[in-house]
Amino acid sequence: MLKEFKAFALQGNMLDMAIGIIIGAAFGTIVTSLVNDILMPVLAVITGSPDFSNLFVLLKAPEGADVNMASADDIRKAGGVVLAYGVFINAVISFLIVAMALFFVVKGMNKMKKAEAPAPAPAPAGPTAEELLADIRDLLKKG
Repeated sequence: MLKEFKAFALQGNMLDMAIGIIIGAAFGTIVTSLVNDILMPVLAVITGSPDFSNLFVLLKAPEGADVNMASADDIRKAGGVVLAYGVFINAVISFLIVAMALFFVVKGMNKMKKAEAPAPAPAPAGPTAEELLADIRDLLKKG
């Protein structure tokens, strides 16, 4: 059983998957930083909102609590209900950036594969039309 597990764990596909997961986690960290530290501040300057995650609509105010009404998290903790559309906007922006980055990665990999692939061998030259007609003529003479 130990030998079977070793063979399974050391298969090429398993190692490729492990490497992909590790690189994916690192890629996720980079994208998160890109969104939170670079793009969101630029969008905040353009839109005038310092943080999209605090954009919300108050659906039900918390009862009898002294709460910071400018924070969706504080309102939720106090028992209020908010529609936090800003968090959704952040998630959509993050998704679009990840999708775009993966598109460029796959496009680059496909370009590299095409460059590495050997040119297909030319098709073997077949008989010319005159040679085929001569063969047909010869077969008709025999038959």
